[in-house]
Amino acid sequence: MVLTFDVEDWFQVENLRAVFPPDTWDGCELRVEGATRRLLDLLDRLRDGREDGAARDVRATFFVLGWVAEKVPHLVREIRDRGHEVASHGHGHLLCRNMTPDSLRDDIRRSKAVLEDILGEPVVGYRAPGFSVSPQLLEILAEEGFCYDSSYNSFGANPRHGRLDPAALRKRRGVYETPGRLVEIPVSNLHLNGGALPWAGGGYFRLLCLKLFAAGARAILDREGLYVFYLHPWELDPDQPRVGGLGPLGRFRHYVNLEKTEKKLENFAGTLEPCRFLSCSDYLENVLGRSKSPPPHAED
Repeated sequence: MVLTFDVEDWFQVENLRAVFPPDTWDGCELRVEGATRRLLDLLDRLRDGREDGAARDVRATFFVLGWVAEKVPHLVREIRDRGHEVASHGHGHLLCRNMTPDSLRDDIRRSKAVLEDILGEPVVGYRAPGFSVSPQLLEILAEEGFCYDSSYNSFGANPRHGRLDPAALRKRRGVYETPGRLVEIPVSNLHLNGGALPWAGGGYFRLLCLKLFAAGARAILDREGLYVFYLHPWELDPDQPRVGGLGPLGRFRHYVNLEKTEKKLENFAGTLEPCRFLSCSDYLENVLGRSKSPPPHAED
């Protein structure tokens, strides 16, 4: 199982964009540090919590927003120092399709530079805000020296999600390889009767009962040999401010079951024993035998 977390603060969620446009962010309460530490502590408990006393393999990929990294650089280093991978979530949390190619490239470069300056080491992975993937995005990422992307979500009913043609890519062990040798690691969904049901995490994880969600995740693991899960630190923060102006559906989507997420995630991990919990780079290296070196035509 590949564990991934998108590190953005509660007011940066696309569902709240109309209430909190980017020019208001500096005036909002920063809660990402505490929420991310709750998640890191949970992962520590998973690592040390086996009944036989042996340490469990638990590593995750944290896709960190560049804006957040600039505010709390020590948190970025802490994620790395506590044994996890840091990757890029872009800088300004704009959907990729809403940017020109030049502005998209600038956003990607800015985030990568910020994270690498903080860590003193390469950042090789990327996830687009809102899963707004496109063939153009993958081309830019390969040119900018990334090894993998994890932005493809096959659930087509969400208009924010981007589109790819998997048939045009080479599939291997649950992931896709582009002509530029960038690897696309899609988040996992259940595929039934030609359609996709959202089963990768996020609000769907908070909404569905644990027994049902775990059964679906196990089915994906059995079929693909890979299950890619995602969540946000703010989903473990039930004390975040409640805001108006969302409408009933938006309010439900954002706040449903926040108080249950932390324990539910811990229990979910327990239902998937004895599988390992890997970062994206772990999966590429240990399962696919791919190194962290950038694609061969990436710019120096």
